[in-house]
Amino acid sequence: MLTIYRRHRRDCPHRKEGRQYRRCRCPIWVDGRLGGQRIRESLETNNWEQAERIVLEWQNEGQRPRTENLITLEQACQEFLADAEARKLREATIAKYRVLLRQLADFAAREGLRFLREFDLAWLRKFRASWTDSNISALKKLERLRAFFRFAQESGWIADNPALKLKNPIVTQPPTLPFTREEMMRILAACEQYPDNYGRTGQANAQRLRALVLLLRYSGLRIRDAVTLACDRIVNGRLFLYTAKTGVPVWCPLPDFVVRALEACPRTNPRYFFWSGRSKPKSAVGDWQRSLRKLFRLAGVPDGRAHRFRDTFAVELLLAGVPLERVAVLLGHRSIKVTERHYAPWVRARQEQLERDVRAAWERDPLVIEAAVSEERPFGTRVQ
Repeated sequence: MLTIYRRHRRDCPHRKEGRQYRRCRCPIWVDGRLGGQRIRESLETNNWEQAERIVLEWQNEGQRPRTENLITLEQACQEFLADAEARKLREATIAKYRVLLRQLADFAAREGLRFLREFDLAWLRKFRASWTDSNISALKKLERLRAFFRFAQESGWIADNPALKLKNPIVTQPPTLPFTREEMMRILAACEQYPDNYGRTGQANAQRLRALVLLLRYSGLRIRDAVTLACDRIVNGRLFLYTAKTGVPVWCPLPDFVVRALEACPRTNPRYFFWSGRSKPKSAVGDWQRSLRKLFRLAGVPDGRAHRFRDTFAVELLLAGVPLERVAVLLGHRSIKVTERHYAPWVRARQEQLERDVRAAWERDPLVIEAAVSEERPFGTRVQ
């Protein structure tokens, strides 16, 4: 028979009340005999329900599992991150995993969970309920959580992946919103107002900012790839695209005035247009995003975002009749389905075909036929 109880810490105000008091957060111990063996040890938790579940498992199995075969959450996190680094994942991706695992570790510490096998579906639901993320951010975070537990399952540490049973959150896909040509003119004009409060330093920043805006608009690069763009990637007016996500190389021509703006912008490092090369790319991107937010305010574009330059690049190509699969290559999408999901409404050929289909349906509509006949005779004349 096993009995669980609180082993009060020295600083616990309920220490004198002994084992009978359960409503504090002191560690839970177990005492008794199981399978002819005397057991008196900590259950490595301060959650009463979790402690009861552990003891119930022991009693059902008729013995206490050997703890040396159990892997802790801390060990699993270290193994997972080491594997991610060995696979040469992008630093930005590994950083997102670190954030998730740190949150998982903090949650485990609060709930008194230590071993990886203690995380069942109920605990993962409770963990997800503590997130402040929503929409796409919550979905991506859930995908990373599933990847972590899939790694644990494949390593033989757990029998199944409980994260697979968590349902996806409802995601509202934001509409593709390219800049209008009038908004682009206002944004470029706002670059001239940018240095008003910064003197000579502000003039150099404004010049760099204008060059970054032009690069984003006419290359379709993501903000990170644009900020960390090396100077030797532009040869004879062509940009050598090699996006970090896909690694697919392709050349993209740039307008002459964009090339001149890039060549003329002041640099803090001769190797890069907009990056010093000393800070982390994430920090550099954050600095430029703050500058762009100020620029959008000056331009009177309150809903401006860096990604809208990428949308503008793609939409202008599609409106010019460029096939969707070619736009997908320039955008660096892994699959044309990604491009189609975001930009299908802007495909000119598809829109023209839809219009032809609708007009063809009119030819069989009796109301349309009658209306056409009526227009050919004077108003008020009846058909005999």
